[in-house]
Amino acid sequence: MKRLLAEVGRVLEVKMEKETIKCVLVDLSGTLHIDDEEIPGSVKALERLRGSGVHLKFVTNTTKESKRVLHERLHKLGFAVGSEEIFTSLTAARKLLEEKQLRPLLLVDDKAVEDFEGVGVDDPNAVVVGLAPDKFGYNFMNEAFSLLQKGASLIAIHKARYYKRKDGLALGPGPFVAALEYATGQKAEVVGKPQGSFFHSAVREFSCAPQQCVMIGDDARDDVAGAQNCGMKGILVRTGKYRQGDESSITPPAFHVANDFPAAVDYILSSCSLE
Repeated sequence: MKRLLAEVGRVLEVKMEKETIKCVLVDLSGTLHIDDEEIPGSVKALERLRGSGVHLKFVTNTTKESKRVLHERLHKLGFAVGSEEIFTSLTAARKLLEEKQLRPLLLVDDKAVEDFEGVGVDDPNAVVVGLAPDKFGYNFMNEAFSLLQKGASLIAIHKARYYKRKDGLALGPGPFVAALEYATGQKAEVVGKPQGSFFHSAVREFSCAPQQCVMIGDDARDDVAGAQNCGMKGILVRTGKYRQGDESSITPPAFHVANDFPAAVDYILSSCSLE
């Protein structure tokens, strides 16, 4: 009997130590998919996570395409994701433009422009930079430089250094934002990950404390450190842009490191108390 009681006490103690999770934020590119390919097992893993009853939000810095195009891509890959569950840095950028009544020169991909429909762009007084390979040539960058020299605001949708494509790593918008900062002496206002305001906005509708939220992503700095700097927990996955040693590049270290999204889901379902 004493042995039984001791075992029951041990189980209860372990249960009490479990982290309580009410909301899970999930990165997209590099975590669930790479371009038009699912990271193996991610569709089924998402179904299992959704079945647990936790709140879900899909947060992304992707600026290569509009929210509508991204939603269509996810559905083609088999992910059951609602459009209202996707929170993008494009959404955050548009909100900032509207709040400050700014008229932007948009250095964004043509497939992302529709997310700015209705925003005035005549006589621009702001430069908005996303991932726009076709607009990072000298003429576009010089036009942006000229506007900034005249007092325009510099807004970075995000400052990712690189991202993962099927053919390897590719430059993100960060180096081009840094070039404009260097040339003008102006510091960009960043709206996407790793800004705390981005993470807080993504979960505001759920009315849960930051410590009850966990972020799963492949970027140690923007996904994991960004979330943990605002009180959330971060799970780093070894897919997408992940490189060996990334887990040692941030302080504090990630709440957990998993081989991929399915493994991250396994950890949450087995080691956390879900509400």
